[in-house]
Amino acid sequence: MNKILVAGAGGFIAGHLVVALKNRGFLIRAVDKKPLNQWYQVSAGVDNLVLDLTLKENSYRAVNGCNEVFNLAADMGGMGFIETHKAECMLSVLINTHLLMAARDCGIDRYFYASSACVYNSERQTDPENHGLRESDAYPALAEDGYGWEKLFSERMCRHFSEDFGLVTRVARFHNVYGPHGTYDGGREKAPAAICRKVIEKELDGREEMVIWGDGHQTRSFMYIDDCIKGIQDIMYSNIKEPINLGSSEMVSINQLVDIVEGIAGYRLKRRYDLNAPKGVRGRNSDNTLIREYLGWEPSIPLKEGLKQTYAWIREQMVRDREMQKTNTADDKHRH
Repeated sequence: MNKILVAGAGGFIAGHLVVALKNRGFLIRAVDKKPLNQWYQVSAGVDNLVLDLTLKENSYRAVNGCNEVFNLAADMGGMGFIETHKAECMLSVLINTHLLMAARDCGIDRYFYASSACVYNSERQTDPENHGLRESDAYPALAEDGYGWEKLFSERMCRHFSEDFGLVTRVARFHNVYGPHGTYDGGREKAPAAICRKVIEKELDGREEMVIWGDGHQTRSFMYIDDCIKGIQDIMYSNIKEPINLGSSEMVSINQLVDIVEGIAGYRLKRRYDLNAPKGVRGRNSDNTLIREYLGWEPSIPLKEGLKQTYAWIREQMVRDREMQKTNTADDKHRH
């Protein structure tokens, strides 16, 4: 039976991937540098290891004894993190470098690399009415500073390891992914989770105003986690040799995203726009022509449906945390 390494397994997407692969009957080795109590999901019956894969010896230890590698490990987050931690994002190149070397030397059958839509030429993303980025739009290269350049370079490494050493590599360019069991506060969260959190905070506190980064007209597409997990597996076991988009083509503005979340919450807010906040490119959407040709499929879970699940999960966490805080405060008062 195949044993699969999932790198970055303590993160949002990879945590869901571990669950899906385990449910298919695979043996899993799950690796992340975070302590286990900080993983978003920890699966029982899995070989869970805490290792920093930027170190070469740890990458070899992780890969040894496995047949396949899914590399989703990276130091990253939403725009608030990417735009202020460019050097840290670029250091993730060490993870992919060492995992590729270990995959070559340990005889790995297949290697999946999680890239990003941040590899795309920024000059093709200046219009909010973006009609969709095609895979060829990554060149001539003008990627997102830091994070995007690291992803583009690592894509090329996968390609050349295939050409020079015969390693079977698959690369998917993730567009924004959201869903339960993800980051929703602390600075690394992406727009859907951040908007859900802001609306829930205001609702619970009875406030009437929320801050939106940018002017609200910037556009994105958002892919629900279930579509992402299906796409990862389908691409890994396909014959797709070039990097390919994995994202929804349902584009919305940030204002429209807020509208949807407010509709789910049944709570309307006044909006204050912070034009100095990190906001990324002006317009980004996924052209899914190629994935439809290859797989006869594309991510299709409607944003409203995915946001209902995401909103409910985040609200549950926030209410629970507030109740625990109240209990702890009451206990402290009682002790004193």
